Amino acid sequence: MASIDLNADVGESFGRWVLGDDAAMIAAVTSANVACGFHAGDASTLRRTCELAARAVVTIGAQVGYRDLAGFGRRFIDMDRVELTDDVIYQIGALQALAAVSGGAVRYVKPHGALYNATVHHESQARAVVDAVVAIDPDLPLLGPPDSALLRIAVARGLRAVPEAFADRGYTAAGTLLPRSAPGAVLTDPAEVAERAVRIVTEGSVLTADGTEVRLRAESICVHGDSHGAAGLAQAVGRALAAAGVSVKAFR
Repeated sequence: MASIDLNADVGESFGRWVLGDDAAMIAAVTSANVACGFHAGDASTLRRTCELAARAVVTIGAQVGYRDLAGFGRRFIDMDRVELTDDVIYQIGALQALAAVSGGAVRYVKPHGALYNATVHHESQARAVVDAVVAIDPDLPLLGPPDSALLRIAVARGLRAVPEAFADRGYTAAGTLLPRSAPGAVLTDPAEVAERAVRIVTEGSVLTADGTEVRLRAESICVHGDSHGAAGLAQAVGRALAAAGVSVKAFR
């Protein structure tokens, strides 16, 4: 039986500002990409999110990003490699502590937003993220874009590289994510998102915005926690995968 991990971005609220329904998302997925306070999330939010994941026996991952709360980590920052490495180490370490006191543990690392997109081709920033994971714990898998500099460098450094696809995002003919400003970049129809997830798992491909079919290898599928109706999207994906005979389980 085919299997796939289903992950979501959570812990992205800040103080009195609430983003997404973390409890509902965590109940619908097998892995939780928990913000680490740089692009989103405050300490109390992150601790509560880790507690939710630990109680639900959902795998906790550290979602690391640029120090950019105002831009939600979705603006590229041209950082020195060492400084970026240290920022990523800082974020992972903070979430490790919060997860530990919540009864859980950080089991993988995933870049967020603009950093995620940068590591597709930006060798220096990809190396910075890998350097940080190796320094913290070389047994931590790194979740990222298929065929990216990030995963290529991760494998070269002895890390487990986990390729990921997005059920709720549009793709270009090159197999990369459409910019969020482009038409069709963010998908919100549950049926369309669920169908896309099943196609990725069972056929290893995705239809791009212009109708081109491109190959896409994934061991985990993401649904963004800040998307409109995100919990419903994740639930629809889970039901569709089960109906297609796909086992939904954490990759670690």
